[in-house]
Amino acid sequence: MKNKLYVHFGGSYAGPAPHEFRNFDASQTLRLERFPLLGSLVHKNPNRFPANVRYGDITRGPLVAGGSADGVYCSHVLEHLSQEDCRRALHNVFEMLTSGGVFRFVFPDLKSLAHDYVNSKLDANGFMIETGLGVKQRPKNFYGFLKSFFGNSSHLWLWDEASIFAELDKAGFVCIRRAAFGDSVDPMFSLVEDPGRWIGHLGVECFK
Repeated sequence: MKNKLYVHFGGSYAGPAPHEFRNFDASQTLRLERFPLLGSLVHKNPNRFPANVRYGDITRGPLVAGGSADGVYCSHVLEHLSQEDCRRALHNVFEMLTSGGVFRFVFPDLKSLAHDYVNSKLDANGFMIETGLGVKQRPKNFYGFLKSFFGNSSHLWLWDEASIFAELDKAGFVCIRRAAFGDSVDPMFSLVEDPGRWIGHLGVECFK
């Protein structure tokens, strides 16, 4: 019986990066830190990128061999991708998974945020902050420009349940359902899920 393979991509610095998972992040800062010779000159923050986090961009292709992953997880990552890149990411996740493999993720729920705004639970400022679509201040200096360029904090495309379910279906996923924190059929996901990143957001579980 083969050892099972689990993949966690994106946002590793903001949540668990368990050694039982292969952890990847597409941050250019991480890429610079791990670059031979040049990386040795960069001050590394171990709390930002644990040693077991590797550079990997899910929009550019599968992060592990096709058909090899039993489970894939990401938390508050897909909303930082353009619509086209998100579709590529879903395709690449599907390619990574073995038959019957599980994909779980969580991100902001556009419908819930819009409901809160329309019903005055969020004012305009709160809505812009929670959706991550607003820009409070443009970079004023070179450091600010670099931080903006290398960072990926802005939300580029938000989804609701109906729209993301349709995209998952197009990508080939089956048994697509709305998920809650800790309710996976596979207990391995308990190692990587953070309750603070699930409360009030849209979680999804689906299969290849």
